[in-house]
Amino acid sequence: MTALPPLILGSTSRYRRELLERLRLPFTADAPRVDETPLPGEAPAALATRLALAKAREVASRHPGALVIGSDQVADVDGEAIGKPGTHERAVAQLRRMSGRAVVFQTAVAVVRPDTGFEQVERVPVTVRFRDLDDDEIERYLRLEQPYDCAGSAKCETLGIALLSAIESDDPTALVGLPLIRTSALLRAAGLDPVRQAR
Repeated sequence: MTALPPLILGSTSRYRRELLERLRLPFTADAPRVDETPLPGEAPAALATRLALAKAREVASRHPGALVIGSDQVADVDGEAIGKPGTHERAVAQLRRMSGRAVVFQTAVAVVRPDTGFEQVERVPVTVRFRDLDDDEIERYLRLEQPYDCAGSAKCETLGIALLSAIESDDPTALVGLPLIRTSALLRAAGLDPVRQAR
Protein backbone atom coordinates (compact mmCIF):
# COMPACT_ATOMS: atom_id res chain seq x y z
CA MET A 1 0.00 0.00 0.00
CA THR A 2 1.38 3.37 -1.03
CA ALA A 3 2.00 5.77 1.84
CA LEU A 4 -0.15 8.87 1.76
CA PRO A 5 1.62 12.20 1.39
CA PRO A 6 1.59 14.60 4.34
CA LEU A 7 -1.34 17.00 4.31
CA ILE A 8 -0.60 20.72 4.54
CA LEU A 9 -3.07 23.56 4.94
CA GLY A 10 -1.66 26.54 3.08
CA SER A 11 -3.09 29.14 5.42
CA THR A 12 -2.45 31.02 8.66
CA SER A 13 -6.19 31.39 9.35
CA ARG A 14 -7.23 29.90 12.68
CA TYR A 15 -10.77 29.59 11.31
CA ARG A 16 -9.62 27.38 8.44
CA ARG A 17 -7.41 25.36 10.76
CA GLU A 18 -10.34 24.73 13.14
CA LEU A 19 -12.56 23.69 10.22
CA LEU A 20 -10.01 21.27 8.76
CA GLU A 21 -9.59 19.70 12.22
CA ARG A 22 -13.20 18.51 11.92
CA LEU A 23 -12.09 15.98 9.29
CA ARG A 24 -9.77 14.34 11.87
CA LEU A 25 -6.87 14.15 9.45
CA PRO A 26 -3.32 14.85 10.63
CA PHE A 27 -2.04 18.03 8.97
CA THR A 28 0.33 20.93 9.40
CA ALA A 29 -0.18 24.56 8.38
CA ASP A 30 2.21 26.71 6.37
CA ALA A 31 1.78 30.35 5.43
CA PRO A 32 1.58 30.90 1.66
CA ARG A 33 3.80 33.66 0.29
CA VAL A 34 1.31 35.15 -2.14
CA ASP A 35 0.52 38.75 -3.07
CA GLU A 36 -3.24 39.05 -2.57
CA THR A 37 -3.63 42.32 -4.49
CA PRO A 38 -6.49 42.09 -7.01
CA LEU A 39 -5.59 42.40 -10.67
CA PRO A 40 -7.03 45.42 -12.53
CA GLY A 41 -10.73 44.78 -13.17
CA GLU A 42 -10.63 41.34 -11.53
CA ALA A 43 -14.05 40.15 -10.37
CA PRO A 44 -14.37 38.87 -6.77
CA ALA A 45 -15.13 35.29 -7.90
CA ALA A 46 -12.06 35.24 -10.16
CA LEU A 47 -9.91 36.77 -7.40
CA ALA A 48 -10.92 34.12 -4.83
CA THR A 49 -10.33 31.30 -7.31
CA ARG A 50 -6.97 32.62 -8.45
CA LEU A 51 -5.69 33.20 -4.92
CA ALA A 52 -6.82 29.81 -3.58
CA LEU A 53 -4.89 28.07 -6.36
CA ALA A 54 -1.89 30.40 -6.04
CA LYS A 55 -1.66 29.70 -2.29
CA ALA A 56 -1.82 25.93 -2.78
CA ARG A 57 0.77 26.03 -5.59
CA GLU A 58 3.16 28.25 -3.64
CA VAL A 59 3.14 26.02 -0.55
CA ALA A 60 3.36 22.89 -2.74
CA SER A 61 6.44 24.33 -4.47
CA ARG A 62 8.21 24.21 -1.09
CA HIS A 63 6.74 20.82 -0.11
CA PRO A 64 6.73 18.78 -3.35
CA GLY A 65 5.96 15.52 -1.54
CA ALA A 66 2.84 16.88 0.16
CA LEU A 67 -0.86 17.27 -0.54
CA VAL A 68 -1.68 20.96 -0.13
CA ILE A 69 -4.98 22.77 0.47
CA GLY A 70 -5.25 26.47 -0.39
CA SER A 71 -8.31 28.64 0.19
CA ASP A 72 -9.44 32.23 -0.18
CA GLN A 73 -12.59 34.21 0.50
CA VAL A 74 -13.76 37.52 -0.94
CA ALA A 75 -16.99 39.34 -0.12
CA ASP A 76 -18.71 40.51 -3.31
CA VAL A 77 -20.82 43.68 -3.10
CA ASP A 78 -22.12 44.80 -6.49
CA GLY A 79 -19.15 43.16 -8.19
CA GLU A 80 -16.62 44.88 -5.92
CA ALA A 81 -14.27 42.83 -3.75
CA ILE A 82 -14.60 43.58 -0.04
CA GLY A 83 -11.76 42.17 2.04
CA LYS A 84 -10.82 42.10 5.72
CA PRO A 85 -11.45 45.51 7.27
CA GLY A 86 -8.36 45.57 9.49
CA THR A 87 -9.66 48.56 11.47
CA HIS A 88 -12.81 49.50 13.39
CA GLU A 89 -13.57 52.42 11.07
CA ARG A 90 -13.42 50.29 7.94
CA ALA A 91 -15.56 47.60 9.60
CA VAL A 92 -18.23 50.22 10.39
CA ALA A 93 -18.20 51.35 6.76
CA GLN A 94 -18.47 47.76 5.50
CA LEU A 95 -21.44 46.89 7.71
CA ARG A 96 -23.23 50.14 6.87
CA ARG A 97 -22.82 49.34 3.20
CA MET A 98 -24.08 45.77 3.61
CA SER A 99 -27.04 46.66 5.84
CA GLY A 100 -30.31 45.45 4.31
CA ARG A 101 -28.49 43.89 1.36
CA ALA A 102 -27.58 40.51 -0.06
CA VAL A 103 -23.82 39.95 -0.21
CA VAL A 104 -22.17 37.02 -1.98
CA PHE A 105 -19.16 35.58 -0.17
CA GLN A 106 -16.98 33.88 -2.79
CA THR A 107 -15.02 31.08 -1.11
CA ALA A 108 -12.60 29.02 -3.18
CA VAL A 109 -10.61 25.91 -2.23
CA ALA A 110 -7.77 24.32 -4.19
CA VAL A 111 -5.95 21.03 -3.71
CA VAL A 112 -2.52 20.48 -5.26
CA ARG A 113 -0.48 17.27 -5.17
CA PRO A 114 2.81 17.74 -7.03
CA ASP A 115 3.89 14.07 -7.02
CA THR A 116 0.90 13.06 -9.17
CA GLY A 117 0.30 16.37 -10.96
CA PHE A 118 -3.16 16.66 -9.37
CA GLU A 119 -4.46 20.24 -9.26
CA GLN A 120 -8.08 21.30 -8.90
CA VAL A 121 -9.94 24.32 -7.58
CA GLU A 122 -13.61 24.78 -6.69
CA ARG A 123 -15.52 27.94 -5.84
CA VAL A 124 -18.50 27.99 -3.48
CA PRO A 125 -20.63 31.16 -3.48
CA VAL A 126 -22.63 31.85 -0.32
CA THR A 127 -25.41 34.46 -0.38
CA VAL A 128 -25.70 36.27 2.95
CA ARG A 129 -28.68 38.52 3.59
CA PHE A 130 -28.08 41.23 6.18
CA ARG A 131 -30.89 42.74 8.23
CA ASP A 132 -31.34 46.50 8.30
CA LEU A 133 -28.71 47.53 10.86
CA ASP A 134 -28.62 50.80 12.76
CA ASP A 135 -25.39 52.50 13.80
CA ASP A 136 -25.79 51.59 17.47
CA GLU A 137 -26.20 47.91 16.59
CA ILE A 138 -23.14 48.00 14.32
CA GLU A 139 -21.04 49.75 16.95
CA ARG A 140 -22.06 47.36 19.74
CA TYR A 141 -21.46 44.28 17.58
CA LEU A 142 -18.00 45.45 16.51
CA ARG A 143 -16.94 46.32 20.07
CA LEU A 144 -18.02 42.88 21.29
CA GLU A 145 -16.65 40.75 18.43
CA GLN A 146 -13.84 42.81 16.84
CA PRO A 147 -14.10 40.82 13.58
CA TYR A 148 -11.40 42.86 11.87
CA ASP A 149 -9.72 39.76 10.38
CA CYS A 150 -12.91 38.59 8.62
CA ALA A 151 -13.96 39.51 5.09
CA GLY A 152 -17.09 41.62 5.37
CA SER A 153 -16.69 42.27 9.13
CA ALA A 154 -19.17 39.65 10.32
CA LYS A 155 -18.50 36.22 11.88
CA CYS A 156 -21.53 34.02 11.32
CA GLU A 157 -20.20 31.34 13.70
CA THR A 158 -20.63 33.69 16.67
CA LEU A 159 -22.69 36.84 17.36
CA GLY A 160 -22.53 37.95 13.72
CA ILE A 161 -25.30 35.45 12.97
CA ALA A 162 -27.69 37.88 14.70
CA LEU A 163 -26.96 40.51 12.02
CA LEU A 164 -28.35 38.25 9.30
CA SER A 165 -31.76 37.26 8.00
CA ALA A 166 -30.57 34.33 5.84
CA ILE A 167 -27.58 32.32 4.61
CA GLU A 168 -27.98 30.45 1.33
CA SER A 169 -25.38 27.79 0.48
CA ASP A 170 -24.97 24.13 -0.45
CA ASP A 171 -21.75 23.86 1.60
CA PRO A 172 -22.42 25.44 5.02
CA THR A 173 -18.83 25.76 6.25
CA ALA A 174 -17.86 27.83 3.19
CA LEU A 175 -18.89 31.06 4.88
CA VAL A 176 -16.51 30.43 7.79
CA GLY A 177 -13.64 30.08 5.31
CA LEU A 178 -13.21 26.47 4.16
CA PRO A 179 -15.99 24.60 2.32
CA LEU A 180 -15.58 21.15 3.84
CA ILE A 181 -17.91 19.31 1.44
CA ARG A 182 -15.88 20.51 -1.58
CA THR A 183 -12.60 20.06 0.31
CA SER A 184 -13.48 16.44 1.09
CA ALA A 185 -14.38 15.81 -2.55
CA LEU A 186 -11.10 17.31 -3.77
CA LEU A 187 -9.10 15.29 -1.25
CA ARG A 188 -10.80 12.08 -2.40
CA ALA A 189 -10.03 12.97 -6.02
CA ALA A 190 -6.40 13.55 -5.04
CA GLY A 191 -6.17 10.13 -3.35
CA LEU A 192 -6.90 10.88 0.30
CA ASP A 193 -10.30 9.71 1.56
CA PRO A 194 -11.18 11.67 4.74
CA VAL A 195 -13.50 9.00 6.16
CA ARG A 196 -11.09 6.13 5.56
CA GLN A 197 -8.05 8.09 6.76
CA ALA A 198 -9.62 9.90 9.74
CA ARG A 199 -8.07 9.32 13.15
